[in-house]
Order: sequence, then structure tokens, then C-alpha cells
Amino acid sequence: MVIPFREKLYPALPRTNLRTSDMNTSGAARRARRKLGSILIAFSDPVLRHLTQVQLDKMGYETWTAANTSAGLDILRQETVELVFCDLHVPGASGLDLLKEGRALYPKVKFVVVGTTNTAVEAMKSGAYDFLTKPVHSDDVRALVERLFGQHKSTDKLQVLSHSADPRGFESLLGESKSLKSAIDLASRAAQTDACVLITGETGTGKELLARAIHSNGERHDWPFITVNCGSIPRDLVESELFGHVKGAFTGAFSHQRGRAEMADGGTLFLDEIGEMPPEMQIRLLRLVQGGEIHKVGAPSAVQVDARIIAATHRNLEELIRAGLFREDLYYRLAIIPINLPPLRDRRDDIPQLVQAFFEESKEVYHRPDLRLPASLIPYMCKYDWPGNVRQLRNCIVRLVVLAAGREVTFSDLPDFLKELRFPQSWAMSAHPPQLEAPSEFRTEDKTLDEVDRLVIRHALEKFDWNQTRTAQYLGVSRKVLRGRAERYGIKKPA
Repeated sequence: MVIPFREKLYPALPRTNLRTSDMNTSGAARRARRKLGSILIAFSDPVLRHLTQVQLDKMGYETWTAANTSAGLDILRQETVELVFCDLHVPGASGLDLLKEGRALYPKVKFVVVGTTNTAVEAMKSGAYDFLTKPVHSDDVRALVERLFGQHKSTDKLQVLSHSADPRGFESLLGESKSLKSAIDLASRAAQTDACVLITGETGTGKELLARAIHSNGERHDWPFITVNCGSIPRDLVESELFGHVKGAFTGAFSHQRGRAEMADGGTLFLDEIGEMPPEMQIRLLRLVQGGEIHKVGAPSAVQVDARIIAATHRNLEELIRAGLFREDLYYRLAIIPINLPPLRDRRDDIPQLVQAFFEESKEVYHRPDLRLPASLIPYMCKYDWPGNVRQLRNCIVRLVVLAAGREVTFSDLPDFLKELRFPQSWAMSAHPPQLEAPSEFRTEDKTLDEVDRLVIRHALEKFDWNQTRTAQYLGVSRKVLRGRAERYGIKKPA
């Protein structure tokens, strides 16, 4: 067999979907390449295909190659591609078929067609982003790629700036209690690493919120945060959902499907309710946690995935290990940094702050800006144990905002489980919800406005045992305003 001279010089790559930019590079380096851009090179000419890939690799882009239309479509289904260089003359179906089908399936992908001037008009009518005539020059490729990704990354930057005010950081976990602050401090340190985190806590304590905050404050914040609820996926679909499958792997598998783990490549994979993971799947999950390796259903070989793992559960995994329902080696891999979120009943001092935040948010969402929540109702919420934790409290506040008949929430608007609470007799709960009585020295006729203001603030702080959060809630101001007024009037807690 005679091998053409040019193929001796530029041998074809061994696999059409091999990402050479991933070879011998760390996870951080691969993420850096993906951050620049991802490009598929679908050229029939092996020399042009190879040289273009080498050029784009040196520029820092992540690349895939395909020698025909079928291979190109397979890569589009499996990988996140932003730009396709498409040769109009490829074996099998024409390059226009790749352009048309690819555009129909993935409208956000840009296609640059390579051909003769006679085919340029037809390619542009079919949706091509740009056109390069043969022979292709490296300077043309460089200029086009830099122009396209320069515009694309500018748009990305604007999107990042527009989302910079989103409450996705640790500030979204409201509260001043020591137990919550301790959990947030541990999570903030974990965010600076890629170590696995296991978040435990009762249902509704905010485990996913904390996981998102860890992701948002780490190096992977520009990459996907993919959630998998291990308890909501049918057992026979867990493997396909998590790891993906190839075409023909089972009845109904009509195309290649990426799993959640591969979607999280470069970012974070959040495994919620990990305690519900079927035992037979735990060994395969262990391979992902240990070496970043997944095996798609029906695929002949494994695929590498660079994803940070955060798991969460409301169950006691150590008890499940003793019962033989959870692998001990997987537990120790996941619990490198264990974080426990306390239940709401153990941080009751945070409830007024949470109530106020949820109330203001719900008023805006349900268009009730004039609705008021009297401070006299807050003790009922502080007294209740909230078995559903923060989620249940939030739902309760939403219900009050939606169903309150007047311009003020009243005792009769409270749900029955709060009305049934029993307070000390001095509070006269049934007829008069708990309130603060006026201070005995309060006489407005002989005092200035500042003196009246000082008396009210001091009295409120004393009644609430100098708890600034509850005092601010009662007075209808923020803690910042309360602290400023207290400093202005020289009000200090007695030694």
C-alpha cells in the first residue's frame, strides 16, 4: 500500500473526537482552555484538519476533530462546542448537511464554512456565520476566531456583571447565630479548594443554598453547577441520568446522551440526597470521585470528567454504613470536608431576621408593597419549632402575604399551628398578642424628638435583652440603622 507523501508528514489523529488540548494537562489548565472557547474542526483533508487543530491548540482553545459529517454530529451531541469549521466537501453527507442539521439541533453554535466562492452564497443562506475560501490561510483562521470569541467573551463578561448582584454567595444564608456562622466559615474555606464536601442537615435547612455558595465563591464559579437529586431518579435510570449513554445502548436510546456528570465538566456536580443512591451505583460513583472517570452506558471505554463534587443528605450515613446500605469507602471520599447545617429550632434568634427578609421578598413578588407585619406576631414564629426548617418558615410567610385580607397581617391570619402555641399568662395571648408596654418615664410634652427617640430605642433593647436583630425587627428598621442610632445617643449595653 502506497501512503501519500503528505500523510507521512501529517498523520491523521487516531480518534476523531480526541481532545488533544486535554492531554497531559491539569484540570485547571483544561478549564482555562474551555474558558477561551471550544472548536470542532470538520475537514475531510487530514493535513488541513491536523494543521488547523495544532494552530488552535497553540492559541489556547479546546478542540475536537471530525473527518466526516456523522462524526461531527456525534461530537456536537456529546460535547459543548461553540464554533464549527465545516468543509463543504466531506465524505458521506455534504458539509451543508452538517451545517443545516447542526444549526437545527444547536442554534447557538456558530458555523464557519470552508469552500469555493461558488458555494459561499448557498452556505450563508443556510445559516453559516462566516465563509473561508480555499486554500485556507492560518492568518484568516486566527483573525476569524479572535473576532468571534472576542465578541462572545465580551457578551459573557456583561452577563457576569449583570449577575454580580445575585444573592448566590454566603450572604444569602441569613442569620447571626454561632452555629450558622461556624458552618459558613468552614464552607468559605472549602470554597477555595477542590476537595469534596459533604453537607448534612435536616430537610429545609438550606443545604443546596450552601452548596451553590461554595461553588460561586470558588475558582469554578464561571462553570456549570449541575444538581442531581439521587432520591428522585428511578433506580433503572440512575446510571444513564448520571453518566449518560451512547446511541443504541438500550431500547429507546436513539442518540448519544450526555449525563449530569459530563454536563458538570469544569464546574460542580451537586449530589443531593446522596443517602438515597442505590448501592449498586455507589461503586461507579466512587470511580468518579476517586479519579474523575465515568463510563457511559453502552460505551466501550471510559471518559475523563473534571468536576468538583459536593454531596448533601438529611440521613445519617454512618448508620446506613452499619446497615450495609452505604459504602464506607465512598463516605470517606465524600466527607473530606463535612459541614453540618443546624436546624432552625437551634437558632431561634435568627428567626426575626429571616421573617423580615422573606416578608419583604414576598411583598415584592406578590405585589403587596403596603402590607405590614406587626412586630407583635414575631414571638409566635420564634416560639415554634419549625420541623421543616427555613423552607417551612419561608412558605408560611408567603402564605401570610398572599392570604392577608387587609393591609396588615393579623393574628387571625396566622396558620393554626402558630395560633395553638401557649405563652406565659402575662402575654394574654388569646386576646392581646405580646407587645411592649410604654416606658414609665415616657412623657412627650417635656422632651425633644431626639430624647424621645433615645428612650424608645433603649427601652426596646432592654426588653429584648439587647438582641439587636429582634429589636430592629420590632422597631421596623434595619440593624445598621439601629446601631447607628444607638451610637449617636450613646446607648450601650451595661457591663
